[in-house]
Formats: sequence, C-alpha cells, structure tokens
Amino acid sequence: MATQETTAVAPARTTPRSFTEQLIEPFARLRGEVDRLFEEFPARWPSLQFDRLVPQLPTPAMEMTETDKAYKISVEVPGMEAKDIDVSFENDMLVVSGEKREEREEKERDCYRSERSYGAFERRVALPPAAIADKIKAKAKNGVLQITIPKDAKAAASNKRKIEIEAAK
Repeated sequence: MATQETTAVAPARTTPRSFTEQLIEPFARLRGEVDRLFEEFPARWPSLQFDRLVPQLPTPAMEMTETDKAYKISVEVPGMEAKDIDVSFENDMLVVSGEKREEREEKERDCYRSERSYGAFERRVALPPAAIADKIKAKAKNGVLQITIPKDAKAAASNKRKIEIEAAK
C-alpha cells in the first residue's frame, strides 16, 4: 500500500510583520549582495586579467576532494570534448578553461530552426603547497573532467602546526 506525502507551501510574505524585521530587511538584502560580490571576485589579485572579463557562460560546477595521496577535482563540462578544454598550472594556481560551441538544426515539414551557442569559461583554483604540479593528470569522460593532483605527504605534514591560545587577562 503506497502512501502519498504532501507538503504545504507557505505563501510568500510581501512585507515584514514586526518593526524589527522592517529595520533588518534592507541590511539582509545588502549582505546578500555583498556576499554575491565576494563569491564572484577572483581568488587572487595577480590572477585578474582584464582582457578576459567578457560575457561568459556560467562557470562549470566543480567538486574538490582530498585523499592521503592526492587532491581530486571533478569539473562538469557537458557536451564538451577534451580538445575544447585546457588545463594548465600557473602562479600556484590550476586553471581550467574552455570554449563551448554548439550548433543545432532541426528541419521538419514546414519548419526550420537553427540555434547556436558559444561561450568561454575559466575556473582558477589555488593549490596548496603540498601539491606536486609536475605530476598533475587530467581525463575527460562523459562530460566530466577528472583532475588528479598528487601531493607530497612530507610537505603536507610540515605545513601543519598547533597554535597555542593564551588566556585573556
């Protein structure tokens, strides 16, 4: 016997109810905008290249994980082939960029439709000092780019230290 679950959706509030909410709402919106600005800002100033600030496709989704031996990065690049993607290492940063070109035509009896979409993307990731840049490997399959960055266990261990906390007087 199957059960059916229903969820109620609360109606959107158009105006804050209390005086406190009325005072806080503009600041909450401002904080949201400032957070969005910082999320879009480049990871480092030196990597800012004004010639690349052109309208772009949304940046591809990226997932980063770490194992004992390597850093692993997965980048979603649906519909792209390996030849259209560039992976490089510069100034302690991994750079993943590419350009997508897609053309589609549909012909039916009395209808003809043609669509084209073009766009470039670039993602920059600052690599930790333990990363071994000379041995980075990348593989693309089924719209996912897999990047493996081996790490030096000794360098990773030397970058960790405990910092003592003094009691306030």
